[in-house]
Amino acid sequence: MKNFFKNKKVLITGHTGFQGAWLSYILNKWGAKVVGISLEPPSDPNLFTILRCKNKVKHYSVDIRNKNKVLSIFKKEQPEIVFHLAAQALVRKSYNDRDFTFSTNVMGTVNILEGVMLCKKTKATVIVTTDKVYENKETGFSFSEDSKLGGHDPYSASKSAADIITQSYIQKIKQFTNSKNNQLIGIARSGNVIGGGDWGKDRLIPDLMRSIYQFKIPMIIRNPDSVRPWQHVFEALSGYLKLSKKLYQGDRHSAGAWNFGPDASSIIKVEKIIKELLLLLKSGSYKIKADISGRESKLLRLNNSKSKKFLNWEPTLGIKSALEWTASWYRTYYENSNEIIKLSDNQIKNFFNNK
Repeated sequence: MKNFFKNKKVLITGHTGFQGAWLSYILNKWGAKVVGISLEPPSDPNLFTILRCKNKVKHYSVDIRNKNKVLSIFKKEQPEIVFHLAAQALVRKSYNDRDFTFSTNVMGTVNILEGVMLCKKTKATVIVTTDKVYENKETGFSFSEDSKLGGHDPYSASKSAADIITQSYIQKIKQFTNSKNNQLIGIARSGNVIGGGDWGKDRLIPDLMRSIYQFKIPMIIRNPDSVRPWQHVFEALSGYLKLSKKLYQGDRHSAGAWNFGPDASSIIKVEKIIKELLLLLKSGSYKIKADISGRESKLLRLNNSKSKKFLNWEPTLGIKSALEWTASWYRTYYENSNEIIKLSDNQIKNFFNNK
């Protein structure tokens, strides 16, 4: 797969975030010409800085809500492939800052899609939403791509809206362009991504790492019995990359929504994730302080059969290896930081070599 991206101009929004930094770094290693639109890195430390991405990416520090600036970048850069990852991605923050959440996730996505429409050279666009776009009644149902969308919290609702808006652009392209047009858009809905380099606020594994290595206090778990579709960040990124390749090659059946989630064995409780990581790290502890607000869903499952069948994508690490890789990355960063680039390169090589 890596040979496909060599010398292609790729624009990534949210390239200073967790997934965006990994994607930028990987594509740069593969010889792509990477352009990024994002706010400055959201935390200190952050993966974007650790992987020295600023020296590898043409970096635009721009808020995606600024339509004029976004459109001017698209006009100037004329990317062949676009990955839209920029978002306000925290459920708890979305309750406290609804305006920022909706304006970023909804109108920010519109601005990116309008930028895509301006570029004749853009053949493939992947809009990354989330597994939380589905109307979740917590029955244990495994959501497929045609399940009803919804969202009771501002984050989920904003991402559902962005998903629906993207589908309207997909339909517009189908209806108003001729059959020779090769500008296609896909939607990627991934599970809960884990892996080295995430320091997002109010996220399970970053909170654990801070409790162990920075604060040296027990971690507080709000929802120990919540079940999530956990997967290593590389699993999700490999899905985005495979989808973009299909779109670029003009496969019209690839336009639309795709679930990139783990198999059933990786859909486990929050408390089990923490216990496994504590064993791997041989350090740390936790306390349970139940969240009675009901702000976050307790049960979430994704059906990944469509991606397996039509994109030849499937999760390969499994939860055991995903946790081992995650623990190894953080332990190396905090205990032997000079080796973190080497470790990151080895993890990329080991995962993507046969993709």
